[in-house]
Amino acid sequence: MKPFFLLLAMSLSVVPAFAQQAPVVSVPSVDLARYSGKWFEIASFPMFFQRNCVADTTAEYAPAPDGAISVHNRCRTESGFDDANGKATVVEGFANSRLKVSFFWPFKADYWVLGLDPEYRWAVVGNPNRKYLWLLSRTPQLPPALLESALGSARAQGFDLAQLRYTVQGATR
Repeated sequence: MKPFFLLLAMSLSVVPAFAQQAPVVSVPSVDLARYSGKWFEIASFPMFFQRNCVADTTAEYAPAPDGAISVHNRCRTESGFDDANGKATVVEGFANSRLKVSFFWPFKADYWVLGLDPEYRWAVVGNPNRKYLWLLSRTPQLPPALLESALGSARAQGFDLAQLRYTVQGATR
């Protein structure tokens, strides 16, 4: 019986390490009319689908006739530009702070607004498993104080900012 109790004690001592990280939460609400428009990517976690992007990454959101939100992502590549068009739908019950985004049917991904400047100058977007993170700004560069506020909101959600890659904006290629 001793080995059983030893194993039980060891497993219980590991549980707090996994339980310490609080779940990711989205902001209380997002005004989609204010959120619509062009956003510049300031930084992001490297993503496979952005592997050819070298600079000037943007996302543009607009209300769609069917009540969804149109999404137009664009970035500079070595040979020109890559564009991707998608559609986002609101997840009910979260006051527009959680969306599902699809760039090709039937696949959808979580798009949670995790941090948002009161004046909508910056937004931090990610997902509940902390694998995706984007720091967006209304301008190509974000002043240091605003950048620190945005980074602080990601840090507070438990994102590992060592993975963050900063995006070159205004490339002259």
